[in-house]
Amino acid sequence: MTTFTDKVAAITGAGSGMGRSLALELARRGTHLALSDIDENSVANTATVCRTLGVRVTAQRLDVADRDAVFTWAHETAAAHGKVNLVFNNAGVSLSVPVATMREEDFKWLMDINFWGVVHSTQAFLPHLMASGEGHIVNTSSLFGIIAMPTQSAYNASKFAVRGFTEALRMELELAHAPVSCTCVHPGGVATNIVQTSRIDDSITMLTGVDAHTHRRRANKLIDATSADAAARQILAGVERNARRVLVGNDAHRVDKLARLLGARYQAVVAWFYRRSAMARKPSSTKRDAAARATATK
Repeated sequence: MTTFTDKVAAITGAGSGMGRSLALELARRGTHLALSDIDENSVANTATVCRTLGVRVTAQRLDVADRDAVFTWAHETAAAHGKVNLVFNNAGVSLSVPVATMREEDFKWLMDINFWGVVHSTQAFLPHLMASGEGHIVNTSSLFGIIAMPTQSAYNASKFAVRGFTEALRMELELAHAPVSCTCVHPGGVATNIVQTSRIDDSITMLTGVDAHTHRRRANKLIDATSADAAARQILAGVERNARRVLVGNDAHRVDKLARLLGARYQAVVAWFYRRSAMARKPSSTKRDAAARATATK
């Protein structure tokens, strides 16, 4: 897709983070928008700002885990805008918990949004994209759709699934000579609200040596690596060149190279790093003995 002018784009998770930045950047380029988010107020705010840029905008609250609601949204979007050219499946949540203590309902909650939300939206909009004569689907995986991490098994599962789903879809569209293509996006650390809305179980302390509060604080520092605006521009550049995959941020490029270089051996490197970090946080026996003696003399 060489231009976004007068195209129509549907974006999930448009109330904040990359979804909001994608909406604003597309509006600046003359793209009409159908926006959705689970947070009705935030998506309404994004829509208001986008309308000031002179494009037609519709917006609504949407739970992407609700298949019927997603299909209704796709139908209403095509009816309201006359066509749909682009779909950005951006909505997502996170969960940090060891496999041994993970609750089924938490795993299901995450998969229903991160994976099934992508499937629902892709299937709902695909006929409309075909009918437009020029369409593109952008599915958001993650850096953790390239490598796995301790306490991230559910999130890894969803993002690896999005990657596999999107790569298979891309090949199917090519084999069918369809007027639609797709791109899988792997963001590294991007400044979004995903950490604030994530579920973090206190049992992660068993593996990481830190509590949920500390884990969230450190994750907040990590996600500031790339701004959401910069991520949006990189994603749209990928759509313009019809890229199969877009790595967002220097950290994503580094991890991708590590995975290519080491293959499955990257797991040993990650495990070593976690053990080393845990040991660094534990006081040495000398320090513990000194602290005990100081306490005893008080």
